[in-house]
Amino acid sequence: MNIHDVAKKSGLSVVTVSRVLNNSPSVREVNRQKVLKAIEELNYQPNSAARSLVRGKTGVIGMSITNFNDSFYDRVIRVVNRKLAEQGYFLALSIAENEVEDNFLFQRDRVDGIILLSPLRENEYVVELKRKNIPFVLLDNQFQHEDVPSVVVDNYQGGYEATRHLIDLGHTQIAHIGGPSVFLSVEERKRGYVQALNEAGLTPFGMEFCGFTVSSGYEVAKRWIREDKLPTAIFSGDDFIALGVVQALREEGILVPHDISVVGFDDQQFVGEFFPRLTTVRQPEAQMGSIGVDLLLQLINGEVMPAAVTKLAPQFLVRESTAPVRQT
Repeated sequence: MNIHDVAKKSGLSVVTVSRVLNNSPSVREVNRQKVLKAIEELNYQPNSAARSLVRGKTGVIGMSITNFNDSFYDRVIRVVNRKLAEQGYFLALSIAENEVEDNFLFQRDRVDGIILLSPLRENEYVVELKRKNIPFVLLDNQFQHEDVPSVVVDNYQGGYEATRHLIDLGHTQIAHIGGPSVFLSVEERKRGYVQALNEAGLTPFGMEFCGFTVSSGYEVAKRWIREDKLPTAIFSGDDFIALGVVQALREEGILVPHDISVVGFDDQQFVGEFFPRLTTVRQPEAQMGSIGVDLLLQLINGEVMPAAVTKLAPQFLVRESTAPVRQT
């Protein structure tokens, strides 16, 4: 099947068919409709342009992310890509580095919808996508929007369970090192930590906030060692921070978990391969990606649904970096 077959079927010239495929304004509407009808009847799909004309869609879903340096993002993207492929869609990625208005995906003639994963400039994105009338959903977002469906993890529960685990092991001197306080997830993990301590009649041994990096956790732990302010257990708000803590302690001859227990958050792919294997909180990225795709396709198909936050429960994984408090 080729363009000549479409021309023959429509009763028009190859030149006219080509102009229709290229969306030329010089084609009369009656002829345009004849060509589109022939394309549909012949199931002629030479490229994305033809498909878009026939279906009124691009067949592409855009996803805006902040970075690739995180296996949590990687797992979400893989699930989204696989599920979209099953529905006949292609996934286009954009790393959000420039101005919101410059995002190449934010055009209706380029995508059928957008998935925003952990957006840093969330409100600006929401305003821009609403202005352009592009269907979109939010994953791991910071705020609740009245008319935007979103999927988040219950970070409060994750922080609570991590701290409760340390309390159950007999620890009473439990410190917390969180990520940048601009993130709602960071605040929620801290809130869970504080609540678990309050219920046990304990107070935070110490709290610090830093970047989601190994070096940040390392520097905080080194400072606590110099100041002789080490707790018996540390809840780290991120696996990278936790690994930095473990490294700093190891250099000083302080053993994990014999001397100090350490808990992380996220279950990065490599944390189960280091010794000691890290006790951590795993985010349900497969559920997040799958539900996000379902919500977006419903929007694209014009289904009316209330804007709501889908909150997913995390999974607490006990490994080798935590142990009962050492009796002195």
